Amino acid sequence: MNGKIFITALTAGLVLASCASKKDLEACMNENKQLQTNYSNLQSNYSDTKEELAASKARVTSLEEQLAGLKKSNMALQKNLEQSLNNANSNNVNISKLVDQINESNQYIRHLVEVKSKSDSLNMVLTNNLTRSLSKEELKEVDVQVLKGVVYISLADNMLYKSGSYEINDRASETLSKIAKIIMDYKDYDVLIEGNTDNVPISRENIRNNWDLSCLRASSVVQVLQTKYGVDPKRLTAGGRGEYNPLASNDTETGKQRNRRTQIIITPKLDEFMDLIGQAPEEK
Repeated sequence: MNGKIFITALTAGLVLASCASKKDLEACMNENKQLQTNYSNLQSNYSDTKEELAASKARVTSLEEQLAGLKKSNMALQKNLEQSLNNANSNNVNISKLVDQINESNQYIRHLVEVKSKSDSLNMVLTNNLTRSLSKEELKEVDVQVLKGVVYISLADNMLYKSGSYEINDRASETLSKIAKIIMDYKDYDVLIEGNTDNVPISRENIRNNWDLSCLRASSVVQVLQTKYGVDPKRLTAGGRGEYNPLASNDTETGKQRNRRTQIIITPKLDEFMDLIGQAPEEK
């Protein structure tokens, strides 16, 4: 009896133990399944995270490259800016120098204009004074003009000289005295006496050709102005141009008569003119 009870109890115990083990197994299997699912999810998440990390690294690399490019561009821009500023400063200096040169040139031009205006005014006064002092008969043989700022007094040879000669005739004395007075009144002017002839050859004692004749005639006028009327010889110059400065054709008697002349040319002093030229602003 006791043996039966023991066997029964043992059997019951085994049955109960078997039931308990089966439940535990199912629970373990369910837990394992859950763990596998979690593991798969973790694996998937790891893969996604790894890909995101790689993409982030790529973006970081790209941003670093862009940053390096921007730094390089910024350095180039900075260099260009500094160069532009240097050029601007240099240009400002050059512009300043150019403005100074322009101002100097304008001042010089204004000075020249003032001098020319003054010279033109004096020339007009000189010309008017001379023409008013000459008689109607004298004006027929004396031509007074202002050309390019210079006063030209042209006298016909037949009123000044004896025919074919360089000696001053008596008829010319009064006219030369009036011209001498004008020359004396305008002491800031130099005077050039210039002889001219036609192309008719001349050959006389002590006169070889028209060159000689033109020079001798100019010299005669210079000496009369100096010795008879007191003109400072330092202001006087005598020159001859022979037949090589004609006013008209020598093919006619009228033309030859016009070419046989002596010109008294009144000009501003050459040394003063050269001083004025010397005042011109230098090119830099």
